[in-house]
Amino acid sequence: MERYLTADHERLRAEVRDFAQQIIAPRARDLDERAEFPWEAVKAMAERGWLGLTVPRELGGAGLDYLSYLVVIEELAKVDASHAITVSAHTGLALSPLLAFGSDAQKRKYVPLLARTVLGGFGLTEPAAGSDASRSRTRAQRENGGYRVSGSKIFITHAGVGEIFVVTAVTDPDLGPRGITSFIVTKPTVDLDRARSIGYGHSDALEFAPGVYAGKKEDKMGWRASDTRELILEDAFVPEQNRLGGEGEGFVNFMKTLDAGRIGLAALSLGLAQGALASAILYADRRTQFGKKLREFQALQFEFADLATGIEAGRHLTYHAAWLKERAKRYTKEAAMAKLFCSELAMKATIRAVQMIGGLGYTDQYPVERMMRDAKVCEIGEGTSEIQRMVIARNLISEMLGGASEIQIE
Repeated sequence: MERYLTADHERLRAEVRDFAQQIIAPRARDLDERAEFPWEAVKAMAERGWLGLTVPRELGGAGLDYLSYLVVIEELAKVDASHAITVSAHTGLALSPLLAFGSDAQKRKYVPLLARTVLGGFGLTEPAAGSDASRSRTRAQRENGGYRVSGSKIFITHAGVGEIFVVTAVTDPDLGPRGITSFIVTKPTVDLDRARSIGYGHSDALEFAPGVYAGKKEDKMGWRASDTRELILEDAFVPEQNRLGGEGEGFVNFMKTLDAGRIGLAALSLGLAQGALASAILYADRRTQFGKKLREFQALQFEFADLATGIEAGRHLTYHAAWLKERAKRYTKEAAMAKLFCSELAMKATIRAVQMIGGLGYTDQYPVERMMRDAKVCEIGEGTSEIQRMVIARNLISEMLGGASEIQIE
């Protein structure tokens, strides 16, 4: 990994690893069982600058590179994916479009808050627009000084606990995807008393317009300590200055945002796979059967070798996609490859870890049971495995035949 990581990256990795083991690991099982958002741990991560890692220093962030962000996601996910997705969704999906497409005024107003004070989210998916995100039905109609927005976004990370969101809405239904525009909307956290009591998660500097609120919290199979809800926009007024980019640019800009987000989810999946393998190896070193330790059985050694090889391959795919992004090179295909490979690897690694540990692996006495549940959504969120294969094939054909652009809008 010398091509990608420096001594500073490794120091950051060690810091995050220690935090994950000392702060997150002791509570991960309980938070999962209760489906409780880890406010205190998130505040501690924000204080360390990990929720604003890629934000320039002049906007209140750490000013680090994208690989630093991936190192944090990977290390957190080795212990608990819910904490990792909290950082990933906040950074890759809420902050990323603001930094990439926001005006100077929008960046000065919202980015410092997101870097240190409040959580953010990204609203794209709708009941009738999942993999086909171009079929959005949320409408934004022009009104004096802004837009009146109505619609619903579903499966939104931080919809309850966040306060700043970037969402899409249709401004011209006759133009299809080219009629989709993105906006910045705000709402208070549902845990206002908790946020105020710990001094994180709410900002009195934000103005909350009526009509934007969170729905019922989803009771999920995995990522249970991560907040996922419907984000409802009910006749909400969004001022002109909160439009993100020009009219009709929302769909293309969100597709670009997802490219970066997929690298983050690849890193999360990679961490899950490593955590599962580590758990299996540690168990195999302690457990004795037929007069010898499990780690001495060749069948298990082959399992370890295959998973370790997959993890190393996944790390190269993920870091290479990030390397391309850092250098402003095209990386849509590489991001899709990393996300596809690592998410399916995470599912395989966690299933095999449960099998290797056996009956105890199927109980909550070992983290691999939780990891297996957490891994499944990695094959679904930010573009399913099927969508990733479509993206890879489309870009591959374009490269081989030399023609169509990466993002085609019909």
